[in-house]
Amino acid sequence: MLRILGGPKRLCNGVTRRDLLAVGGLGLLGIGAPALVPSRAGGAQNSAHASANALPGFGSAKNVILLYLFGGPSHIEMLDVKPHAPVEVRGKFESIASSLEGLSVCEHLPRLAQVMDRATVVRSLNHPWNFHGMQYATTGLAVGSIPVEERLVHPDRQPFIGSVVHYHDQEARGPKSHGSVPDNIMLPFPLSSRRSEPPYAKPFAAYLGTGYDPIWTEFRGTATRSTVQRSFGPPTEFANPYLAVNPDCRFLIVPEADLPSDLPLDRLDRRRSLLEQIEVTRRQLDRHSERTPLDQKRELAFSLLDSRAIREAFALEGEPDGVRDAYGPTLFGQATLQARRLVEAGCRFVTVVWDEFGQLNSGWDTHVDHYNRLANELLPGLDRAFSSLILDLEQRGLLDETLVVVMNEMGRTPRFEGDGRGHWGRAYTNFFAGAGLKRGTVVGRTDAIGATVVDRPVSAKDILATIYHLVGINPDSTLDDRLGRPVPLVHDGQIVTEMLA
Repeated sequence: MLRILGGPKRLCNGVTRRDLLAVGGLGLLGIGAPALVPSRAGGAQNSAHASANALPGFGSAKNVILLYLFGGPSHIEMLDVKPHAPVEVRGKFESIASSLEGLSVCEHLPRLAQVMDRATVVRSLNHPWNFHGMQYATTGLAVGSIPVEERLVHPDRQPFIGSVVHYHDQEARGPKSHGSVPDNIMLPFPLSSRRSEPPYAKPFAAYLGTGYDPIWTEFRGTATRSTVQRSFGPPTEFANPYLAVNPDCRFLIVPEADLPSDLPLDRLDRRRSLLEQIEVTRRQLDRHSERTPLDQKRELAFSLLDSRAIREAFALEGEPDGVRDAYGPTLFGQATLQARRLVEAGCRFVTVVWDEFGQLNSGWDTHVDHYNRLANELLPGLDRAFSSLILDLEQRGLLDETLVVVMNEMGRTPRFEGDGRGHWGRAYTNFFAGAGLKRGTVVGRTDAIGATVVDRPVSAKDILATIYHLVGINPDSTLDDRLGRPVPLVHDGQIVTEMLA
C-alpha cells in the first residue's frame, strides 16, 4: 500500500509531500534510487595500509552494539557536567562522582556512574552544524546537509557504517549460511515512523546495494505509562513505550509476516513454492528481467521465517525476569537486551535507536519540558540499559570482543532557551566500552560552560575511523560509488589513538 504523507517542512521535521511523491514515482518506475542498482565491488580491502593495521586493537571487535540517542542529548546534563558554572548553564541537576576517577556525571545516572571505569568518554566532539545529522554521524558524508538528512533519496547519501561492515565481511568471507542470524539489524522500528511528522532519512546501504541495507525490526508491545507532551500545538497525552511497556513485549524481524507460532513449516513451504511459481511466470513474460530488490527481500523474509537460530535469538521471553527488569521495563531497555541476544547469536552489527515518539521534538530533542523529560524518562532509561548491558556482557565474557558505542549527532545549547536547550554542534559527547578500548579514559575537554572544545577536538569522522579500525577495516579505504568513483570511508577522519588500549 502506498501512503502519501503531507505536512510543511520545518527544521526538525522530515520530507515534504513532494519529496515522497517523487520517491514513490521513482520506485514504481524502477529508476532514480541509487540503492536499486548495486555498483561493482569496491576496494575496501585493497587500499588497507599496514601502518593503520599496526595500531593497537585492529580487528578486536567481533561484534558492535550501537546505541544511538536521536535528537541531541544535553552533554551538560550527562557526562560533561559543569558544577561551577552559573545556574543558567549548569541547570538544576546535581553532579555525582563516578567509578572513573575525576569524572562526575549527572545525578540521574547513578547506575551508569558505577560502570564508567569500564568506559571511554570523548567530550570534545564538534562540528559547525545545528541540525539533526544522523547521516553525518553514521556515514562517510563529508559535510552536514539538511537535504541529505531529510530526503529519502538524495545523490549524496553514503552507506551506513553497519552496511559497510556487512559488505566488507561478505567480500572477505562470503555470505553467511542459510538460516544464520543476519549481520546488520536495527531496533526497535524504522526511523521516525512513530512520530506525527514525515520521517528523517533512514540509514541504508546507498550504492552498496539493497542487499546490505539494515534490517529493521518492528516492536510488538503496549505502552503502560502515559506522558503529556508539548511541542507544536496544544499539549497532548499519549501512551509512551519509552516510559514503560508490558512485560511480554517483543521484536519481530519480519513484521509483514507475523505468523502464528503453530504454523506448520510445510504450509510455509507451500506458500513459498506458490510465490516462486508466480515469479517464474512473471520472468518468462519479461526475459530481460533481472533479480530485483523485491526478489532479494522476499528471499530474505523466507530464510528468516524458517530459521531456528533467528527464532531463538528473538525469543525475548526466554530471558529471566530479573535480567529483563535490570535493563528496564522500557522500549529502549528491552531493545538493548534484544541487541545483546543478537550479538550472542552471531549478529555482527546491531543498532538500537532511541527515536522520537508521538510528536516532533521528542526523544532527546529537548527544546521543551527539558528537566521533566530528562529526569523522568530519558536519563533513567539510559542509566539502566547501558549499565546493565556492560555488566551483562562482562559476566558472559563478551565485553572484550563486543564494541559498545553510544552515539548522537550533537549536544545542546549551554544556556537555556525557554524551558529547554536548543541544538548545539560545537561541543558534544559520545562514549564507548568494550573491545580494543582503553578503559577508564576521558578524551578531550570543553570550556567552563560546555560551549566550545578547548582540548583535543574530535570529529564524527574520527569516531567512525576508530570504529572501522576496531572492527578490522582500514579507515583509509575507499568504496566505489554507483558511477565507479572511489569514495573515502571517512573523508579525512583519523583514528583517535587515545581511545585504544
